[in-house]
Amino acid sequence: MKAGPDISRIAALVGDPARCNMLTALMTGRALTASELAQEAGITPQTASSHLSKLEAGGLIEPEKQGRHRYYRLSDPDVADVLEGLQGIAARAGHMRVRTGPKDPALRRARICYDHLAGDLGVQMLDSMKRQKLVRQSKQAIELTGEGKRFMAEELQIDADALTHPRRPVCKACLDWSERRHHLAGTLGAAMMDRFTELKWAARDAAPGSRVVNFSRNGEKRFAALFGPDQ
Repeated sequence: MKAGPDISRIAALVGDPARCNMLTALMTGRALTASELAQEAGITPQTASSHLSKLEAGGLIEPEKQGRHRYYRLSDPDVADVLEGLQGIAARAGHMRVRTGPKDPALRRARICYDHLAGDLGVQMLDSMKRQKLVRQSKQAIELTGEGKRFMAEELQIDADALTHPRRPVCKACLDWSERRHHLAGTLGAAMMDRFTELKWAARDAAPGSRVVNFSRNGEKRFAALFGPDQ
């Protein structure tokens, strides 16, 4: 066996359809119980327990106990980034699920990717930020500029200096599965999504397991004023 990280183990964990459905459900950023994850995967609670043990042992999820309930969430935002990237590869190769519904266009327009904005609006936001020189990007490396820090403070009341984290970059390019271009992840992407919610520009869809983000009429107008195609 060659030395280095063993990606085959991670690939095997993600590759199982039931476990894949569980991980995808956790990309909402919400912690879910074993029963909820079993329902998402379409399996029995007993089978779900076995799958969750394997995912936990593989370092992809982590449990959190609250009262009598045990909740699960993705162990790290990087796991969500990898899953989003795999969805992009699957879409590009034509490996799409045949079951679609009325929310499919909404999912492609704006959705949550763990804790940051993805979809058409997420890609549009990053493109606008680059045009306005709020960030500079070289391949997957993104850096917030001085003008970007001023913009965040004045327009969104976000203190960029407070976003540093020992395990997560402030800015990170995340490959969007539906647009096949990058949207903004990292602590800044998460802070901006939180701010959109606080300002009531956007709200997460209340349906269980949904990743759709709905913008209000005022929210769309304010978002476009900051990050529209002409900005």
